[in-house]
Amino acid sequence: EAKGLTKRYGSHLALDDLSFVARAGRVTGFLGPNGSGKTTTMKVMLDLASADGGGATIGGTRYRDLPDPTSVVGALVESNAFHPGRSGRNQLRILADVDGLDAERVDEVLETVGLGGAADRPVGGYSLGMRQRLGLGCALLGDPPVLILDEPANGLDPEGVREMRALLGGMANSGRTVLVSSHDLSELEQICDWLVLIDTGRSLYQGPTADLLADGDAAELIVVPLD
Repeated sequence: EAKGLTKRYGSHLALDDLSFVARAGRVTGFLGPNGSGKTTTMKVMLDLASADGGGATIGGTRYRDLPDPTSVVGALVESNAFHPGRSGRNQLRILADVDGLDAERVDEVLETVGLGGAADRPVGGYSLGMRQRLGLGCALLGDPPVLILDEPANGLDPEGVREMRALLGGMANSGRTVLVSSHDLSELEQICDWLVLIDTGRSLYQGPTADLLADGDAAELIVVPLD
């Protein structure tokens, strides 16, 4: 839950009293053009940035106060935060070791995100889409009930996008909370039944995806894909 989030970078107001709730059992789409405040919101949720006003909680608790955060929240915010000389498998093994997870979980996750055949290649040679898959693997490693994913389809080919949609839909159907951001409505409308639409850090719409698409007066709020 985000409640009254306000964030400034100098004179720029990045978040303007933003509030919304992502509930369990559904994929909540977090929609807005690039620069609208989506990534800033997610960083505040994960205590990677501090808010100037308001706050964000996971199940009623601030992220930094969770006793074992990686078993509660899986996050994909930066897909390039990997050592280029390490293999994808070793990246996950390091995280698993830190979190006290079995090594078998690494192999499971690599297959889940479609990197089984590239697991032993250096990440420096991965494409953007492969790095996105690895980032998603990091988020899934602890089998958390909450996922916070910033543009997870970025760089994926059409097959990868379909796989990602199926994966996230399955996660929500199993009772998990999934918050996924994008600037592309056509991407979110296929997996999200609930949308939070923002621009310039403010909420413009919150509600069922179908209602937004059916409302002719809301057409000007629809965000189109950006190059």
